[in-house]
Amino acid sequence: MSRVSIPVFKLYGETLGWPTPDLLHSESIPARSRLHQWEIEPHRHADLWQLLFLYRGQAEIELEGQVCRLEQAAIQVVPALCVHGFRFSEDVDGYVVTLAAPLVEVLQRQLTGVPAALQRGASYLAGADADYLNSLFSTLQAEYQQDLPGRELQLHSLINLMVVWISRQQLRRSAGAQVPERGREYLQRFNGLVEQQFRQQPSVEQLAHQVGVSVATLNTLCRALAGQSALQIVHQRIVLEAKRDLIYTSLTINQLADSLGFADPAYFSRFFRRMTGLSPRDFRRREPSLAT
Repeated sequence: MSRVSIPVFKLYGETLGWPTPDLLHSESIPARSRLHQWEIEPHRHADLWQLLFLYRGQAEIELEGQVCRLEQAAIQVVPALCVHGFRFSEDVDGYVVTLAAPLVEVLQRQLTGVPAALQRGASYLAGADADYLNSLFSTLQAEYQQDLPGRELQLHSLINLMVVWISRQQLRRSAGAQVPERGREYLQRFNGLVEQQFRQQPSVEQLAHQVGVSVATLNTLCRALAGQSALQIVHQRIVLEAKRDLIYTSLTINQLADSLGFADPAYFSRFFRRMTGLSPRDFRRREPSLAT
């Protein structure tokens, strides 16, 4: 849909000046998106940067006309003057931190070697760091809402940790683009082995030996090219099959656990909940079966 002009707001839906004396603003994703029926129309900020952290739920992100969909924990960087819009699922959980230009300039100067960490609109999957990042963002949100001694120092310390995490992800992504073709062949071989053996739950050591590389090399390749560790890739494949079986088959939880290599159904249920946020039974009840 064409638009005559893109609005420039301090914060979406507000036309007043910066709401606090801080150089940052923090709020939960539901706090603002709920007011707009879970959709933030495309807009831009003249001198504000945003870090959107999706912890749970789904987000459809439009950035300069390009749309991507996030269905797992991730950080989205939105630079100043970048046209952006969001559409969220109603079960979304996460935070939006807005940074004023003077604070961003300080952060950029501190990031020697990665000066463009906040200048590029990009999303970074949280992977195994999802709970760590949620702790950072939720702590910042709690601190932002209080007026305690050392508040500004605490807020800036937490922002520094977030930006360092983003800069490291950017460096890994850049390194991944330079991985030689041999590394891509190793990853392809690894993925094939995972597909063949995930029901037996092989260890990363066993898979690395079959690929012909060390565990450290395998993990480096997986993170550079797939954005996850080798173990996360194995676990994601197991979870995918579990979801399929829960939706499309009538297997009991015990039968399903056994088919996926879990000797203890209770451990499978804990594993599934940790990976998805739902128990197997709750997932099955929520997702309609398409089996005939």
